[in-house]
Amino acid sequence: MVHSPFNFIFVHASLPKFLSFTDVSAALTLALKISLSSPLHSHSKQSTTMDEEFSLDDPTQLLESASNFAHHPGSLNDAAVKDFLDRFPLPVIISALQTKSDVPGLENTLVACLERVFKTKYGASLIPQYMTFVQVGLKADSQIVRCLSCKTVSSFLKNFDDKSIYAIKLIIDCDIYPLLLDCRVNGDEQVATAAIDAIKNLAQFPEAMGIIFPSNFNEATHLGNVASRCSSLGRVRVLSLIVKLFSISSSIASVIYNSNLLSLLETEIKNSNDTLVTLSALELLYELTEVQHGAQFLARTTFQLLHSIISNSSMESILRSRALMISGRLLSKENIYMFVDEPSAKSLISAIDVRLGLLDSQDTDERESALEALGGIGSSIQGAVLLLTSFPPAARHIVHAAFDRQGGGKQLAALHALGNIVGENRPEDGVILNGDAEESLRRLVYEVASESSKLTPSGLLLSVLQQAAEFRLAGYRVITGLVARVWCLMEICSKPEIISIVTDPTAETTKIAMEARYNCCKAIHKSFMSSKLVSDPALSGIAGKLQEAVQRGPYLVRKHTEATPVVMTAERF
Repeated sequence: MVHSPFNFIFVHASLPKFLSFTDVSAALTLALKISLSSPLHSHSKQSTTMDEEFSLDDPTQLLESASNFAHHPGSLNDAAVKDFLDRFPLPVIISALQTKSDVPGLENTLVACLERVFKTKYGASLIPQYMTFVQVGLKADSQIVRCLSCKTVSSFLKNFDDKSIYAIKLIIDCDIYPLLLDCRVNGDEQVATAAIDAIKNLAQFPEAMGIIFPSNFNEATHLGNVASRCSSLGRVRVLSLIVKLFSISSSIASVIYNSNLLSLLETEIKNSNDTLVTLSALELLYELTEVQHGAQFLARTTFQLLHSIISNSSMESILRSRALMISGRLLSKENIYMFVDEPSAKSLISAIDVRLGLLDSQDTDERESALEALGGIGSSIQGAVLLLTSFPPAARHIVHAAFDRQGGGKQLAALHALGNIVGENRPEDGVILNGDAEESLRRLVYEVASESSKLTPSGLLLSVLQQAAEFRLAGYRVITGLVARVWCLMEICSKPEIISIVTDPTAETTKIAMEARYNCCKAIHKSFMSSKLVSDPALSGIAGKLQEAVQRGPYLVRKHTEATPVVMTAERF
């Protein structure tokens, strides 16, 4: 049999499962000697023999070359990788990594070198021949070697052109998946991250579903079984893996839901013994709400859980705050109302309403979270309608806080929430709500105005635009959405000061604020031009001012000035 450094080494299936790290090292050394004495070794570009080029007894040359290769600027192509491996075949590098790790800097250098090798198409094509050594690396004591092995699995799966059963068979034969799970649960942070990436790549193969999601709970790799045997950190890592897999596709999310794995998250959230674990689980639930296809699965299990947390005064405030934010994120999705009935949504909104009532006189982060949650709910059409038509309307908290100049962070959160409710971030055809919701909105604004020293909505809006920059930015958002209502347009036109601010190109200094002011100006102009007010001669000056500001654009354009000579005393040294 003829051996070469590229087709050699082991047929992975022939290796016994109990092969030790030392056994593999010895086998590597023997395989290396065979490959070096092989007639096929003459394919090397170097005229000297490998024994003259490099000796395992003295890794200095390998260390230097690997360092240069690992730190080569820019990307490396297949030709560069092949040239390097012609001089230092993979058996040589792997053997040095296993037997010379005590040499200062060698392990880090070779790991960095191999990582770059396997990222290329050519390097990845060699991985199947070396999968047994990936298996050994996944069990290594060295964390950077374990991390490299996880990344090598990812490279193999990502560069495997034919998504066939062969790749999965190789993973199964070398028992790779259980080792990846162990790296995820017990590795350091970098190893755990690399492991989750490898498992996500494995999940792209339909044939891998049976490996990742075994139907039998008693299987050692069943995620529920793994979580039951873990420390608290391990459980959180398993939950994080479930969330990452859930986000890949709706089909995988369905498998996870049907496997009852989401109940693991619910169990940890209900666990009152460890606040940090509960908070971590809530953070993962928050991440789940961002998944586009998550609504149909979360709606069935999450609402009652969130309601119980928000309503529980004995829980930590930070946990209620996260539950509030999750509620806002979940109910901000238009499609959530396809999967949850209206009473369930109203019940959750009512829990937030009650909680805000208890926090009414307190300046707390939890209150701001509750206002932001209502703002999130109000960003969708159905959410805004529910906030305005409930009894009493939950939106009252937002309107009252939005115009409280002593509110600080509460006022800012409420202004942005009000901007969402009035439709600033909704499509043009979704700004105006149904009749009952619109009447409730108008009544709330006039009610707050009548109870303030400003007396009118225009006075309230002007007072916001006279505050600090961050409040003006939120105020522009409110007016942009609110001015689509005729009553608000009339209020704004009754205050020349508001028109002067929104048309002043020097009013703002930051890009985001300039654009917010300009969008506000455009919204007023559009609403004005489509209303009966456009024919009012008394308002012709406003129309001209708005038109000029819209044509000018959002940014300050300085008028052209001629160069002017400047006469000054010359500096003398």
